[in-house]
Amino acid sequence: MPDPGAKRREIAMFLILAVVIWPILSVAVVGGYGFLVWMSQLIMGPPGPPPV
Repeated sequence: MPDPGAKRREIAMFLILAVVIWPILSVAVVGGYGFLVWMSQLIMGPPGPPPV
């Protein structure tokens, strides 16, 4: 016999994942990539053609 509260817990966990965890994770990934690009440009210089 399935647990009657299992479906409610499953829906709550899905909503927490969909509304809280994934947006925070996606912002962290994009922000981390931007920080990596920024730091690499500080070290190696901005992109573009070599100076003449």
